[in-house]
Amino acid sequence: MEHTKDEFKVKFRGVRGSYPVVDKNYLKYGGNTSCVEVNVGGHLIILDAGTGLIELGNELTKEHIASGNNLYDRKPIKVTLLLSHIHQDHIQGFTFFRPSHIQTTKLKIFGATDYNETLADELAQLLFTKSFPLDLGDIAANLEISDFNETEYIVLDGNETKIKRIEEGSELTPQKDEVIISAYKSYAHPQDGVMIYKIAYKNKSLVYATDKESYLGGDKRLSMFARNCDLLIHDAQYTTEDYLSQYSPKQGYGHSTFDMALEAQKQAGAKKLVFTHFDPGYNDARLDEIAKYYKKLSNTAELAHEGLEMVL
Repeated sequence: MEHTKDEFKVKFRGVRGSYPVVDKNYLKYGGNTSCVEVNVGGHLIILDAGTGLIELGNELTKEHIASGNNLYDRKPIKVTLLLSHIHQDHIQGFTFFRPSHIQTTKLKIFGATDYNETLADELAQLLFTKSFPLDLGDIAANLEISDFNETEYIVLDGNETKIKRIEEGSELTPQKDEVIISAYKSYAHPQDGVMIYKIAYKNKSLVYATDKESYLGGDKRLSMFARNCDLLIHDAQYTTEDYLSQYSPKQGYGHSTFDMALEAQKQAGAKKLVFTHFDPGYNDARLDEIAKYYKKLSNTAELAHEGLEMVL
């Protein structure tokens, strides 16, 4: 996993919504839940910690072990993990992320809370204590968990990570080798909403908009936030037919259709769209049909699959 400082590279590690699927009919697109690896400006940023995080962690651990003869000779693993929200399919890979159990790993986690508890408290209750052999405090890595909201932005610059308060829009333009992470909270997903993230480096940007439902006429906040981005990764859990089904409608579930995602790209002027977070009931054959249909509608949109890589 050699990466250069000037690159902006994206790799999809988990593209499934709701719950992981293990089945011979799901091998092409993959059955792991949400996780996207971003290597940008010399930094490793991970979007969500679904089960796709597990294999990424295994690869990072192998590289770490191969980099030296003992723990302190080896190149430490440094990760910035951004959580869109704390529903199970977006965090269930974290306890099995092997680098978190290595003493020299530096792991910084950011995400929103409901203001009654800290993100650290919520993760401890959901993933550890009664549901895992370790407590959160037993994690060997140098772990920092920070509450993050839309009035702030994160600056990655060299070895420094800073959270700053947004005061002027110009601050969100990266300077020199800075990587800027900003976000806004969408309430179009039950129960506590979801964070939509933007990662900007030099003159390129990526927007990650999973687990959000669209609105009549489109989501105007998303349109402004993602304006002219190079890559929009957008929730597409359902076909329009399933979303509007008279027998089992999906309205109000907090997820978009492929058509909603395509409209979001159009309104934002995003250069590239990747559909993700597919319903676990959609096997490879079904997704192939969907991919074929949308390929006719757009030459700038495609379905994500595990292992899909792109360079911005």
